[in-house]
Amino acid sequence: MAENFSLIGNTREEQYTSLLPQIQALVGDEQNLVAILSNTAAALKQQFEFFWVGFYLVENEQLILGPFQGTVACMRIAKGKGVCGTAWQEATSQLVPDVDVFPGHIACSNDSKSEVVIPILKGEKVVAVLDVDSDKLDDFSQTDLIYLEKLCKWLSYYF
Repeated sequence: MAENFSLIGNTREEQYTSLLPQIQALVGDEQNLVAILSNTAAALKQQFEFFWVGFYLVENEQLILGPFQGTVACMRIAKGKGVCGTAWQEATSQLVPDVDVFPGHIACSNDSKSEVVIPILKGEKVVAVLDVDSDKLDDFSQTDLIYLEKLCKWLSYYF
């Protein structure tokens, strides 16, 4: 069954306010993590036209590529490496206006210019990260951070 979102608003805040409840409604009673993360990534990419949106899951002390929308991506990331590995190690969100100046940035694509990564926690433990890349410099703001953190807190229920 195809799903279409009815999105309201011009600002990112208005778009997030409209989109997040629709993602929750789409998920409904679904319990399969891959299905939930897949449609979440698709909804974010579709709504905001981000360059890349996806999840990395913690497995055997590595981040392993999970459901995503976008170009081919790095499949494994070590703890503390790049933006995703830093978000995992520090258990804090990372808002990076220019990835080229981030120490140790891992360039899965040279087209990525800015990035936001949100850890997903189960209790105190990071179980995954949401990684969103833009092909524009300084494309993310505190608004993105606030709403993506809300989304990830909600997603943590499914882990």
